[in-house]
Amino acid sequence: MKVLVDNTTIVMEHHISPGKVALTFGAFAGGAHIIWSALVALGWAQPLVDFISWAHMITPTFIVEEFDVLAASTLIVVASIVGYAVGRLFAHVWNWAHRA
Repeated sequence: MKVLVDNTTIVMEHHISPGKVALTFGAFAGGAHIIWSALVALGWAQPLVDFISWAHMITPTFIVEEFDVLAASTLIVVASIVGYAVGRLFAHVWNWAHRA
């Protein structure tokens, strides 16, 4: 796509870097789960779940268990890997859809 601005042609690229998008998605997914793990470790996760359930007029059915380092580590690593894969797939689909 070309855009003319003050007699200057600017070429806009629609191509995105699969590696950068994958890292961004992976970091976001992993980071969100680091925050969740911290909430569980601090004992703040259950009140948050209860509040969200109340605000959505839902009877809380989930009980947050005690913090487990192995479970938290697994959750963060798996979420990061899945986020990376989804980001990479998204970028490839985007680039395919916007090919010239």
